[in-house]
Amino acid sequence: MINSNSEKQSLNNISLGEGVKIFDFVNAYGCSIDDNSKVGTFVEIQKGVTIGKNCKISSHSFICEGVHIEDNCFIGHGVMFTNDLFPRATNLDGSQQTDEDWILVETFVKKGASIGSNATILCGITIGENALIGAGSVVVKDVPANSIVVGNPAREIKKV
Repeated sequence: MINSNSEKQSLNNISLGEGVKIFDFVNAYGCSIDDNSKVGTFVEIQKGVTIGKNCKISSHSFICEGVHIEDNCFIGHGVMFTNDLFPRATNLDGSQQTDEDWILVETFVKKGASIGSNATILCGITIGENALIGAGSVVVKDVPANSIVVGNPAREIKKV
């Protein structure tokens, strides 16, 4: 199910499960979104992204290529994922970089994890099952299952 008209969305080559809700001004391509998940307005979901069942992706979030979100996850407003450890626009010779000039680094968000609004998730990490990322945190390393992390850089403050 898509909650808006096609003039307010750009949805190309996506796989949707049953009961998926996608709101206005979403740009999604080459990704999959499983059953009963919701995607808020002004979200971009790039190719190769997988989103599990019963997830909530809040508005203004950016989910880039290489991100894998398992079932029952919450992604707050304005969450930003990255997928490149050394981002550059050009090569040393000044030529513009292409897909062959960088290495995709994947990120995994395990079942039941929650990421607070405006968090930044650097690539190459795993956020464990049922972990909670505080709003505004910058996550630079793996987050253990059932833990709460906050701050910049994000540090564990307790177990759930």
